[in-house]
Amino acid sequence: MALRQALGSEGEVMRPESKPCSRLMRQTAGIFSVGGGLAFWVLCRLHYGPRITVPRSLRWASCGAVTMNSASLLLVQLFSPECEPQNVAAYDKPEHKTE
Repeated sequence: MALRQALGSEGEVMRPESKPCSRLMRQTAGIFSVGGGLAFWVLCRLHYGPRITVPRSLRWASCGAVTMNSASLLLVQLFSPECEPQNVAAYDKPEHKTE
C-alpha cells in the first residue's frame, strides 16, 4: 500500500509507541476538511465577489472539504510508514490503541 518499499525502505515493523494508521488518518482528515472548506470558501468569495449567495458558498466549502480530505488521506496512505501493511497488521489492532 505504501510506496516506501518501492522507494528503498526495508519495510521494518515500526515502534509500538508510534501512532496507528487509522488514528493518523482520522486526525489528518479532520484538519484538512476544515482547511479545505475554508480555502474553497475564500476562493468562492474571490471568484463571485458581490454575487455570492449562501447556497453557493456552502457548496464550494463542502466541495473543498471533500476534495482536500480525500487528497490528504490518499497521500497519507501512500507515503506514511504507519500505513504500510505490516504495520497496520501489527499495531492497528484494538489492544495497541492508546487513546
